[in-house]
Amino acid sequence: MNNIIEKTNWYIITGGPSTGKSKTIDHLAFLGYLIRPEVARILIDDELSKGKTIEQIRGNQQEFEENILRIKIEREMQASKEELIFWERGLPDSIVYLKDCGGDLNGVIEMSKNIRYKGIFILDLLPKYEIDYARTENSNKAKEIHEALYNCYTELGYNVVRVPVASISQRVQFIINHINKGNKL
Repeated sequence: MNNIIEKTNWYIITGGPSTGKSKTIDHLAFLGYLIRPEVARILIDDELSKGKTIEQIRGNQQEFEENILRIKIEREMQASKEELIFWERGLPDSIVYLKDCGGDLNGVIEMSKNIRYKGIFILDLLPKYEIDYARTENSNKAKEIHEALYNCYTELGYNVVRVPVASISQRVQFIINHINKGNKL
């Protein structure tokens, strides 16, 4: 891997399972911002539409996470680095998920060091953990993942902005205000 750091105009919306990432991303899209939804959800929805069960899709967690990483890399390579894009999860999220399932971290750590996002927003945990069709984690595991994500981005040198629990529109406004404040410096 090379040591060239690619700077982007991208913002990452991250957090553990059931923190409101998808709804936040959807609201940003509604307001006209360019977004990239979570790869895992797209992959799961696509496989479900083929008749597979969530158990079949996520049965081999390491393979599942490696597929997500492969798609993330492809999507990031194809996206304009200059455009303002909100991504639901960034490459470093894969470090946390691959580490958790014993996957190979070679490459993903180096790639994560070689790309520089404009900002990272981590959504604070919601008071009530909600299970849905795609989640397999319990609330304790979700908390563990959440903190691991914060630590991972911090270790990569990011100033991670915590987005407090609020309505979807208030969270989005918090993010937009933070970005606008930073652009005025």
